[in-house]
Amino acid sequence: MTTGLSQGDFSIERMCWLAGVSRASYYRHWLDSAPRRAENELRDLIQKMALGNPHYGYRRIAALLRRQGWQVNHKCILRIMREDNLLCLRAKPFVPRTTNSKHGWRVFPNLARGMILTGVDQLWVADITFLHMAEEFAFLAVVLDAFSRKVVGWALDTHLRASLAIEALEMALADRHPEPGSIVHHSDRGVQYACGAYSELLNLHGMQPSMSRVGNPYDNAKAESFMKTLKQEEVQGLAYRDVDDARRRRRIRTFIDTVYNTQRLHSALDYLTPEEYEQKHSKQRILEMTE
Repeated sequence: MTTGLSQGDFSIERMCWLAGVSRASYYRHWLDSAPRRAENELRDLIQKMALGNPHYGYRRIAALLRRQGWQVNHKCILRIMREDNLLCLRAKPFVPRTTNSKHGWRVFPNLARGMILTGVDQLWVADITFLHMAEEFAFLAVVLDAFSRKVVGWALDTHLRASLAIEALEMALADRHPEPGSIVHHSDRGVQYACGAYSELLNLHGMQPSMSRVGNPYDNAKAESFMKTLKQEEVQGLAYRDVDDARRRRRIRTFIDTVYNTQRLHSALDYLTPEEYEQKHSKQRILEMTE
């Protein structure tokens, strides 16, 4: 009986006969060496992925491998990354005060708590964080769609005036063109979001303001998560001299618009990117409408 396995024009049986070894010996050797070769190939690919994505943990690396057709268990990836010292390190964050909630403007109730999101442009979350650069502190205001975690607006400057938050919101409005009355806008109680100019902009576009409870950062956890990712994966990994340097090199813009929104896998989105997650939901809605 001959075997279907072959090498070029020669069957396994023919090659074993020419080499003077039995087929049983050949298969014992193959079963012993093939798994090692497969793991070495997997290990090499993991190393390339980890070096290309230095802030990815083993779960995201496993998701990348599955995208390439590998049937892998995340525990196996963890073992290999631990053995090869490829597990990413997390820096302890320094969190300065960027919120001034002691003001005379109106504070709105928390409408976001308990919302069940079914699509995009239902809940936007806004926040401001600091960026420590070589020669100065800068501040970044962002607006995220809470459903997909996509950054839809942002602004960078050296001040904490309301115009910083307004610039980020105006970018989001220009990008998404939401229907009036469709969005709850959630933020902390900072003066930038409570002031008259910001409230007027929300009212102009029919957006319902919502604010976090006192001293509870978890109410705005999705925005906080983005800020942490930005600092760990972009700003702390590169030396920016000042805001002008950051703008000129366009790396922060590239990280937000390209890496974070269209390339970075999110565990909360079933290891899809925000852009992919929105596209997937859009296709599902179209299918539901045509049924």
